[in-house]
Amino acid sequence: MWPLAQRYLARFEAGTRPRLREALQFLREDAGFSEVRAVPVVRPAGVAPRMQPVEAAVGWGLPAFTSADELAEFLEITPGELDWFADLRGWEAARADARLAHYRYQIVEKRSGRLRLIEAPKSRLKRLQRTVLSEMLNRIPLHDAVHGFRKGRSIVTFAAPHAGRDTVLRLDLRDFFPSIGRARVQAVFRTMGYPESTADLLGGLATHRTPGRAWAERLSGADPGERRLIAHARELYRNDHLPQGAPTSPAIANLCFYRADCRLAGLAASAGAGYTRYADDLAFSGDGEFARRAREFAVRAAAILREEGFAVEHRKTRMMRQGVRQRLAGLVVNERVNFPRDEYDRLKAILTNCVRRGPGGQNREGRGDWRLHLEGRVAFVEMLSQARGTQLRRLLEAIEWAETG
Repeated sequence: MWPLAQRYLARFEAGTRPRLREALQFLREDAGFSEVRAVPVVRPAGVAPRMQPVEAAVGWGLPAFTSADELAEFLEITPGELDWFADLRGWEAARADARLAHYRYQIVEKRSGRLRLIEAPKSRLKRLQRTVLSEMLNRIPLHDAVHGFRKGRSIVTFAAPHAGRDTVLRLDLRDFFPSIGRARVQAVFRTMGYPESTADLLGGLATHRTPGRAWAERLSGADPGERRLIAHARELYRNDHLPQGAPTSPAIANLCFYRADCRLAGLAASAGAGYTRYADDLAFSGDGEFARRAREFAVRAAAILREEGFAVEHRKTRMMRQGVRQRLAGLVVNERVNFPRDEYDRLKAILTNCVRRGPGGQNREGRGDWRLHLEGRVAFVEMLSQARGTQLRRLLEAIEWAETG
């Protein structure tokens, strides 16, 4: 048994706790075990499921449940409703009636011309996802390099470590949320300690398989070029994935990316560089050795990401030296974190025109709440530069909003 145990550890120790079927398959294929076994390997019966958290998870204070009934009780729904919302059998993709669907869909065109699908859960499923987020996912510590979707962090904290560095490298991930599949999400919940059947249900609540009807309206009247884009997007979203629009997706994406964060942070440290990440935006910066070998570094980082199951959008890769404007998440970091001058001038001109001519005719992009949009932009500038923010605040407060109600 001892050699068998050693072979088992060699096979599974580096990854997530294996599923039962994977462990049984290992036993069936192990040459040493097959020579001495007297009975066939069968699925064990009568073994009560139990929590088996990794060592680090012991102190996370996660709620404990080992069955579907206990999970349903925790979520305040019936076991049948839990099965319905988790949708492990893929019912939703086969439903013709959209009224029975758990999600609403909105297709957004990216600047690159490709399509992004916003999948917003309906109210009941959203409530369940928010419970999982607040009572479970938010209790798990993240890698220190993570700045997106994290309390106390922002694009400012993401960009600040790279201010004043000789060379800044920015990498963008392609299809970040849809590239994270259900099996990987279920593995996160098993790592937290939940039995396989319970982890599968939690993974089902947090992932989604997009039905073909989500693209039907866009397909009608589409030209051949757009049809090719839709075909690519349909193929991408047809498998179970993290839906962009679900409350749980950002937190789970950060957890699924943990090992990649560790490897990239180690690579950066070996090159004397710093590393931060905001969702699918990755930033590295440094002087000396990093500046000299930045292009080689970018290739190594992309290789690590590929090994971890993510792809780099190479068209968006930027190598920025001090001689050019260094931008991260829309902020300039050449000397210190600052709002871009051209965008500041544009915002100031809009506010000035609002004061002189009224705000109604200045909303040329058709923003839903023009006043709140301007207030948010001014508040953001104030966070970065008090002097600039004060000038914009005076203009904002001088606007007469009566004419637009």
